[in-house]
Amino acid sequence: MSTNAIRPTTIKIDEATKKRLKRIAELRHRSPHWMILEAVRQYVDREEKREAFRQDGIKVWREYQATGLHVTFEEADAWLEKLETGEAEDVPECHG
Repeated sequence: MSTNAIRPTTIKIDEATKKRLKRIAELRHRSPHWMILEAVRQYVDREEKREAFRQDGIKVWREYQATGLHVTFEEADAWLEKLETGEAEDVPECHG
């Protein structure tokens, strides 16, 4: 069987949540199964992005610790202000 095979799984939810899910599914003209699958997909996507962001933060923190290169808050803020007004501005140069 391939690793991409669809396999059933079971979740246990309380009756009140089950009724709420059924109601929303009916309003959206979807099945409760579709709603659960979509919720899981969105959660996994969001958590993967959150973890990638966290890993990027760890990477740049380690890079800063190793090199000391940075831009100050003031430099970054001034650069962002120019971008907000539509000015084409190069990224500030890192310094030690």
